[in-house]
Amino acid sequence: MPEYLTFVLAWAAGGVLGGIFFGGLWWTVRKGLASRRPALWFSASLLLRVSLVLAGFYFVAGAHGARLVLCLVGFIMARQAVTRLAAHGLDCTPPLTEGPRHAP
Repeated sequence: MPEYLTFVLAWAAGGVLGGIFFGGLWWTVRKGLASRRPALWFSASLLLRVSLVLAGFYFVAGAHGARLVLCLVGFIMARQAVTRLAAHGLDCTPPLTEGPRHAP
């Protein structure tokens, strides 16, 4: 396989890993804030997301530092994309299931 194709695939894999990580974070925040057990949501999500991303980086990089760097660049680019998608055009506020939580 040509070297440039390997680099493009490493960059794309980083984008996919970033999409999974930051998209999962966004989803967790929405679900966790409306949950009765937010600590469980956030803890389980963090463990799952970090495990997937570290395994993905390990698999993509192998023993090549350049592929690791390109994977990280794709990861950071996915962060920017998910941040923009979550801020523009998507409602990030969870629906209120109860009344306001302040003194009457």
